[in-house]
Amino acid sequence: MTMMFILIFLFGLIIGSFLNVVAFRHNTGRSVSGRSGCLSCGKTLGPLELVPVLSFLIQQGRCRSCGVKLSWQYPLVELSTAMLFALIYWRLGWQIESLIIFWLAVCALMVITVYDFKHKIIPDRFVFFFVLLGLVLPLAESWREPSLLLWRLGGAVLGGLLTALPLLLLWVVSRGRWLGFGDVKLAFGIGLLLGVVGGLSALILSFWIGAGVGLLLIAWGKLRLWRRRKSYTMKSEIPFAPFLILGFWLVFLFSINVLVFWQI
Repeated sequence: MTMMFILIFLFGLIIGSFLNVVAFRHNTGRSVSGRSGCLSCGKTLGPLELVPVLSFLIQQGRCRSCGVKLSWQYPLVELSTAMLFALIYWRLGWQIESLIIFWLAVCALMVITVYDFKHKIIPDRFVFFFVLLGLVLPLAESWREPSLLLWRLGGAVLGGLLTALPLLLLWVVSRGRWLGFGDVKLAFGIGLLLGVVGGLSALILSFWIGAGVGLLLIAWGKLRLWRRRKSYTMKSEIPFAPFLILGFWLVFLFSINVLVFWQI
């Protein structure tokens, strides 16, 4: 069992390294199959410079050629992907259909998280792929019990609609100023995969976490503990997708149900 966790973790590191490439090259016109290179000097990276996490540590977070600082995104994405792959295996075991679907969900959501942080937009192709996974899951889980297919598919769609509805209303009322329609589509996919209770729990958690992080950023800015040039205020734009995604993983991995507070 321990060896299996180690192998899955290492597999996740490799996938995370590839996801970094996908996130960086999306909408740039560059193929994800091309050789990786330093974004500053353009030097093509050698095999030892492509080892996930370890190469970043050995090089002390700098390019070996030009010395420019490398983004912490590289090891963070690699480690996060590896941890999620291992945790999903811990949660599901060898339920192979569900395991593959949720590993694919990691890939889509990791790219969405990185891209939304950097560009404040959710790429359609990845959120549509995530929604597709939510529709495929009931099919994959029902192939041994076809009689349950319509029940599971109906529950998934209901979960998607009820999870997306609050964000859709916010999007309509604010005319897209408070959040983007990509967040609505993402919430729909979350509800498909988690169902009604899980989807709404993830949504509520995302609001709580987002509010807490937002207040911390504002407080740090006021106390001048935040060294970035940009100071955060109540009117600052903060990407919401990462909080939705964090809420999704917390609910899925640890079976959190915040609706019990309202005795639902």
